[in-house]
Amino acid sequence: MHRLPLVRFFEVCVDLNPELHSWSVTPKEAVALQRSLAAQVRIEPLGLRPRIVGAEDISYSRRSDLLFAVVVTFKWPGLDPIETVNHVCKASFPYVPGLLSFREAPPILEAFSKLRQKPDVLLCDAQGIAHPRRFGLACHLGLCLGLPSVGCAKSRLCGSHADPLMKKGSSKPLFLNGEQVGIVLRSKEGVKPIYISPGHLCDLKSSRKLVDRCLGRYRIPEPLRRAHSEANRLRVEIESVL
Repeated sequence: MHRLPLVRFFEVCVDLNPELHSWSVTPKEAVALQRSLAAQVRIEPLGLRPRIVGAEDISYSRRSDLLFAVVVTFKWPGLDPIETVNHVCKASFPYVPGLLSFREAPPILEAFSKLRQKPDVLLCDAQGIAHPRRFGLACHLGLCLGLPSVGCAKSRLCGSHADPLMKKGSSKPLFLNGEQVGIVLRSKEGVKPIYISPGHLCDLKSSRKLVDRCLGRYRIPEPLRRAHSEANRLRVEIESVL
C-alpha cells in the first residue's frame, strides 16, 4: 500500500473549499451553517457500483491539541488496499458535541487532497443525517467533496430505536422526530450495534448495503477498522519523537 511521507506536521488547518463556507467560525455560527447546509444534502440511491472505496478516521493526541487524520482507499469489492494518506495539525475548533465536523473535517480534507486516486464513495467514522440538525461529519465531508458518503458510528448521537436481536445482521430503524434517519445494525453477534446513516448522495438502503459488504470478522467495517488502526499508528509514531 502506498503511503505518503510524514510531512507538513503541526500546521493549523485553514480554509478548505472556501466556495462552501469559511472554517473560521464560532460555535454559534457553526450551528447556523449546519442548518443551512443540511438543505443541500441529497439523499438518493447510490449510483454506479464503486471502483474505489475510501475510509477516514482521526486519532486525538492524549497530551496536546494535535489531530492525526488518515484516509485509506481500497479496491472494490475485494477491499485490497490502494493508498494511505495523512495530515497532522493542531485543532482549530473546540470540542463541541454535535459540531465535531468543524473540528475534524479540515484535517480530513487536507489528507484527502493528497490522494492520487479519489474514491467513488467515502465511509466515515461518524454520523450522517442521524444528527440533531441532520448534518453530521459524513454529510459535511460528502458535501465538501461532492462525493457519496456514508456515516457508520460506534455510538448513538440522537434519536431512539428498539434493540436489535443479538444475532449478527439483526437491525432496527433509528428515528428522530418521527423520521427514520439511520439503521442500528448488529454487525457481530453479542456486541454493541453500529449506527449507519446516509451522508450525501446516498440513502438508507444503499448505506446499509455498502456497510454489509464491508463487514468482516470485526464489529466495524473493515475499511474503517484499517483507517482507525492507521490513525492510531500515526499518532504513536509521531508522539514517540516529540
